[in-house]
Amino acid sequence: MVSLGIFSLISTLFLVLAVPTTAASSKLSADYYDQVCPKALPAIKRAVEAAVSKERRMGASLLRLHFHDCFVNGCDASILLDSTSAFDSEKEAGPNNNSARGFEVIDRIKLEVDKVCGRPVVSCADILAVAARDSVVVLGGPTWAVQLGRRDSTTASKTTANKDIPKPFMNISDLIKNFKKHGLDERDLVALSGGHTIGRDVINIPKARDTP
Repeated sequence: MVSLGIFSLISTLFLVLAVPTTAASSKLSADYYDQVCPKALPAIKRAVEAAVSKERRMGASLLRLHFHDCFVNGCDASILLDSTSAFDSEKEAGPNNNSARGFEVIDRIKLEVDKVCGRPVVSCADILAVAARDSVVVLGGPTWAVQLGRRDSTTASKTTANKDIPKPFMNISDLIKNFKKHGLDERDLVALSGGHTIGRDVINIPKARDTP
């Protein structure tokens, strides 16, 4: 699997990306739900464990889903919104269309969390953040304290998703510029790159045969 060092960098990366974008979410804390719904985080953990147990790849998909959400106007769950007459869904953007996955898992988690809390008190943005962390843990990485208290966006931007989410054909200079735009540096870029190996065993590449 990917090294613990890379996992630690990933946790730092998401802490940077999770900078609040609205006044309503300006005070994040790891214990945000301790009083209003102490059962929320354990419920998310159980659901993630079940999803990854059923399909190991889902852990990587949930981590990626959180990243693609955060790179478009902050970690606000806008990636979960379907298109309306007012905006085009980020799901339809090039980096996400027929690529981003795990939406049904987040839907199930939201239903379960609302059930154990007795009301819809936990935001989808926080569910995405915690699910990403729990995915890393269940796949063998370290844990970290997720800052909570985000508010869900009521709008989305396909245009911004197409512009801001890193593209696979970008060269290193373009990637560095892209990350710098979001307040991230080369160390964060390495973390994201390493994160793409999450949940995969290291492949043993056979030695080249000696030439005759």
